[in-house]
Amino acid sequence: QVQLVESGGGLVLAGGSLRLSCAASGRTFSMNVMGWFRQAPGKEREFVTAINRNGDDTYYADSVKGRFTISRDNAKNTVFLQMNSLKPEDTAVYYCAARDDLIPSRRANEYKYWGQGTQVTVSS
Repeated sequence: QVQLVESGGGLVLAGGSLRLSCAASGRTFSMNVMGWFRQAPGKEREFVTAINRNGDDTYYADSVKGRFTISRDNAKNTVFLQMNSLKPEDTAVYYCAARDDLIPSRRANEYKYWGQGTQVTVSS
């Protein structure tokens, strides 16, 4: 089992920045791919970004490309999501996820482990 705990969410003004962290414990060798997803009220969970184990292969949703950056520190079993130029439409609960496979995926059902989520609210 892998346990994931997100932190760093909060309330920020539009145009501001936040940095989310996801700390992992347990069978961390299973964390080949790490991803961030988000879910806004009344909407389905959507892909935000993913990164492979080495950190040299990343995927981003078009809506966040150029504004968000995913990174990871394997020595600390932690994944980060730097969010800049935040918009009100970025408001959501952000979830960290992990999958055993080596290839990043945009599909939530391909991730085995999930955190509890952290709320990000962007006010205009």
